[in-house]
Amino acid sequence: MTRLQANSLLLLIAVIWGASFTVQKLSGDHVGALTFSAARFVLGALVVLPVAWMEWRRVGGVAGRHWPGLVATGLALCGGGILQQVGIGGTSVTNAGFLTGLYVPLVPLIGLVFLKARPHPVVWPAAAACLFGTWLLSGAGAVDLAWGDLWVASSTVFWACHVILVGHMARATGMPTTVALVQFVLAGVVSAVLAAALEPVAVADIRAAWFEIAFVGILSVGLAFTLQGVAQRHANAADAAVILSTETVFSAVGGMLVLGERPGLVTLAGCVVIFAAMLAVQLAPQTKDAAR
Repeated sequence: MTRLQANSLLLLIAVIWGASFTVQKLSGDHVGALTFSAARFVLGALVVLPVAWMEWRRVGGVAGRHWPGLVATGLALCGGGILQQVGIGGTSVTNAGFLTGLYVPLVPLIGLVFLKARPHPVVWPAAAACLFGTWLLSGAGAVDLAWGDLWVASSTVFWACHVILVGHMARATGMPTTVALVQFVLAGVVSAVLAAALEPVAVADIRAAWFEIAFVGILSVGLAFTLQGVAQRHANAADAAVILSTETVFSAVGGMLVLGERPGLVTLAGCVVIFAAMLAVQLAPQTKDAAR
């Protein structure tokens, strides 16, 4: 695979993830957030099951000491997915996409607190810029975010933990596809139990949301995460950081084209500030390494 092909694949992944915000928003017309989360994670698990099974047989299974980490990874994915899905129902796709991106500066901050990993200095101004961008998203007045914005913002803590845990567990086990399968299964089971207890679940409603469930379950959950690992074996790290960050842009474009969302200038300015902060966090370390 050439660098151009890898970058093109990364762009496709960003489009899928960005478009998923619009599809997730539309799913709320048919099923609850917990039901949708359960369906998409279970479907994603079915997509990666054949590859994970071959990987399991080749490597010989997961050591017992790794299971606590796998469970933590699945719970982080479940928490982030549910909170984000609930929040999307109460905010715009544009806001949901950019607020989700707040996990980018959170990753090094969590690493500093729990892993004693010193982050790049750019993290601190980037974190402040993200807070400023969030204020702009709220209208640049008194901080009065919609209830959905607060749910989506809270999901970023889980997403940041998930990013850290996935990288650690993939390296520790040497079985990235199996890690994906286990976390999808766990997230799907937990979401299903919560849905059965807290939401009215009807087969007719699930059938009505079949397209949304299939799109996110197959493409966003099952396919895109797998393709990301394939593409980044051949792509320049700086290219990958920039291209994958554009999912936030595609989420805004999807909201405008499909849902007719028309963000104002102040909201767009907030999006630009958050996007710039995300790029700075990802690209500054790459620039430093390249200069050595």
